[in-house]
Amino acid sequence: MHFLNLIRWKNLLIIALAQLLVKYALLIPFNAEIMLNWFGTALLVAATLCLASAGYIINDILDVETDMVNRPEKVLIGKKITEKNAYNWFIALNVIGILIGFYLSYLVGKNQFFSLFVLVSALLYIYSSYLKQMVLVGNVIISLVVGLSILIVGFFELIPAIDAQNRASQLFFFQILTDYALFAFTINLVRELAKDIEDIDGDHKAGMNTLPIAIGRDRSRKVLFAVSLLPLGGTIYYVTTYLYKQPVAVVYFLLCIIAPLLYISIKAFSAKTKKDFRNISNLLKLVMLTGILSLLLYPFILK
Repeated sequence: MHFLNLIRWKNLLIIALAQLLVKYALLIPFNAEIMLNWFGTALLVAATLCLASAGYIINDILDVETDMVNRPEKVLIGKKITEKNAYNWFIALNVIGILIGFYLSYLVGKNQFFSLFVLVSALLYIYSSYLKQMVLVGNVIISLVVGLSILIVGFFELIPAIDAQNRASQLFFFQILTDYALFAFTINLVRELAKDIEDIDGDHKAGMNTLPIAIGRDRSRKVLFAVSLLPLGGTIYYVTTYLYKQPVAVVYFLLCIIAPLLYISIKAFSAKTKKDFRNISNLLKLVMLTGILSLLLYPFILK
């Protein structure tokens, strides 16, 4: 169980759910041309989860000092799992993820896609080692990786199957994936900012230079509020532009995504304590899940 907590198994389930719903709730029901069979899809999910797990592990290894201040009860490295074993798992999961990525790239005839797995592996390590300590840079990079975890399904399922006859429909589905990737990017960016404000004490002790350390907690809260308007405004635009004729979808988005995002923005404007920012972070994770589950609505949206 300690290992599962180390690799953030709940977050991994959300990633796997997102990739599977893209294929089985969106692409297959609407007869998109796809490249991977069920085994190939399982490999793509496995590769993504291996790299994500490795990223969580190296982040915990390098963040022990910070976490001992911010959340000492959740520190596993050095207590429940030795640093040596954690490094071994980090290396093994990276190697497995990259090797699977190499095979998948060969399988779909797009060898250049192999670079995506190498890039993600490198970014997750560089993020934990260097970028996390830089104002906003680390927040943006890790959020891009989160968005890519959705978009990568399109790279391996849709793009290799494009031909002259299906180009328009394939690009249509890829645009939907891009919209969801942007949603995931903005939600995670807001969450990263909230976590930085929550963790300011430990980050300061570790000599990091996150946004709240650079400009102060109060100014960072104002930035958090402003950035929280991005997914809120984007979702409202998406609903009013594409879904306004689909009452089931409109109700779902209003109740399960827009209303929570509006509440989060209000809370971000008035948040003061570590508990406030932790609650914002947890709510954003819930909104990420409800956003992913909205893929189940496409039988109503595209009917």
